[in-house]
Amino acid sequence: MDKETILQIKDLFVDFRTYAGRVKAIRDVSFDLKKGETLAIVGESGSGKSVTTRTLMGLSAKNAEIKGDILFKGKNLTELSENDWSKVRGNEIAMIFQDPMTSLDPTMRIGLQIAEPIMKHEKASKKAALDRALELMKQVGIPNAEEHINDYPHQWSGGMRQRAVIAIALATNPEILIADEPTTALDVTIQAQILQLMKKIQKTSDSSIIFITHDLGVVAGMADRVAVMYAGKIIEYGTVEEIFYNPQHPYTWGLLNSMPTTDTASGSLESIPGTPPDLLNPPKGDAFTPRNQYALDIDLEEEPPFFKVSDSHYAATWLLDDRAPQVTPPDSILKRWDRWATLKGGKR
Repeated sequence: MDKETILQIKDLFVDFRTYAGRVKAIRDVSFDLKKGETLAIVGESGSGKSVTTRTLMGLSAKNAEIKGDILFKGKNLTELSENDWSKVRGNEIAMIFQDPMTSLDPTMRIGLQIAEPIMKHEKASKKAALDRALELMKQVGIPNAEEHINDYPHQWSGGMRQRAVIAIALATNPEILIADEPTTALDVTIQAQILQLMKKIQKTSDSSIIFITHDLGVVAGMADRVAVMYAGKIIEYGTVEEIFYNPQHPYTWGLLNSMPTTDTASGSLESIPGTPPDLLNPPKGDAFTPRNQYALDIDLEEEPPFFKVSDSHYAATWLLDDRAPQVTPPDSILKRWDRWATLKGGKR
């Protein structure tokens, strides 16, 4: 049985008006989120991941112009007033930000910061909210929570502060949790603990998660589906298995080849040459063309549409057109394809 679609983004464009011109940060992005699933959005810095999620939270800068639809529970979020947004943000849709030290108020006790959304959205008394905050601190794995509820952020480690930020996001039992690179500032051991915590919380609450990251290693153990972004557009999306073992877009190949695995030979990691394009003047055709060794002549002239790989897997690359010449991807990608064919019965 298909899961209920809880969020739907249709034809989203976000431009920023600047003195230099109009920055086309998000260019015709569409995707959906199902109840209880984790959707990962991956890509390099500047690909549009964080702009997308800030738009979903109603946190766009004043110079932003937004077109398209963001449909949540029968409401188009792009049409909400700031007063209406204050009822949704932090209540039905909550966000875990990248750096917990800048997310927390250094002058306010942590327990009170966790209690604040409960008092605001549920009209609870301060005492009741603090009692709930204490429960949340225990839920996210803060040891000796009773002793630390009155601590200030500077008294905690980075991993503990991130747990506090997660507790704040969970305070009102949101239906959607947006995690914007929540483990970037943490060491590997703490990263694993935070990811395990988020999976546990999702399982018990049946919440939906949008997980923003540039780290495909994190995606492997966290996501159900993956959307790959480049230059303000989604260029490939599918289940996590399809993206990892049957990738079709050369940009996805590059991301996977830059990620170490247990099979990676010493010195074999490769970076993607060049840099992302200037979105003041997005290039004609496929934006990835200047960095793509597999580019075709048509990539310089015409933007590729999405080609269907399977019912759940689509990629925007002319290489999937029936008229395209056959190209041989890197050996590491061929190995992934072979594994896909063996384990999943997939076809190249």
